[in-house]
Amino acid sequence: MRIELTPRLRMAAELVPTGVRLADVGTDHAYLPAALILEEKIPFAIAADLRQGPLARARETVRRAGLTGRVAFRLCDGLTGIRPDEVDAVVIAGMGGETIAAILEAAPWVRERDVPLILQPMSSMAELRGWLQGNGFRIEEERLAREGETLYTALSVRAGEMGTLSPAELWAGKNRADPLRGAWLDMWIARTGRALEGMSRARGEEVLSRKRALEEVRAGLLEMKKEWEICQK
Repeated sequence: MRIELTPRLRMAAELVPTGVRLADVGTDHAYLPAALILEEKIPFAIAADLRQGPLARARETVRRAGLTGRVAFRLCDGLTGIRPDEVDAVVIAGMGGETIAAILEAAPWVRERDVPLILQPMSSMAELRGWLQGNGFRIEEERLAREGETLYTALSVRAGEMGTLSPAELWAGKNRADPLRGAWLDMWIARTGRALEGMSRARGEEVLSRKRALEEVRAGLLEMKKEWEICQK
C-alpha cells in the first residue's frame, strides 16, 4: 500500500529527519506517520489527537496499511500524553499558530532536549514566529507548498537563539530561494492592503496604532518583494 500525501503534508514529511520516532500531534487520519513508515523513513510513530473521531480514523489508516504495532495512539491535548523519552521529533500541523505555541509552552522538554520540530501553522503565523523568537527556539528552514489555490508554509525548528525578525518577517518569514516565495509575498501584501483599506475611515488611538503597525508590516513586505525580485534576475 502507498499513501499519497497532499502537497501540504508532503512538505512537512520532507522536513522530518530520517530514522526518528515521530510524534504527530493533531494526526487526524495519520496519513503523515503512516506514509513515512511505509517509505521506511521512520521506524515508529505516535499519532495523537484531542478527539476520539480522528483517532478512530487514524487507527483505520494504520490497519489498512498493515502497520499495526508500529503506530501508537494517544488521546490527549497536544503533547500532554507523550513522554519525552518516547519520541525524537515532533510534527504539529494543521492548526493555528497560537495553538501550536500553547502546545509547545506546555511541553518545555522539547526545548530542553532540543527535539526537532516541524510546525505547519494554518493561521496566526506572526504570533507563532514571535513566540518562537522569544522562547528559545530558532527557525532553521521554511518551505512553501501550493494546494489548489492555497499556499501553505512549514517551519523546521530547533532549540536555540534566533536573530530578531522584522515586523514583515514575522508575517511572511525571511526571504528564501523558493519558487513560491513571490506568490507568498504577494498574498501577504494583498491581505495587509485590504486590512488597511478597511481601517481607512476608522478613528481612535487604538485603531490608529494598529494601522501604523500594519503600515510598517506592509512597507517591509513590499521591500522584501523587491529584494526577492532582484535575486531572481
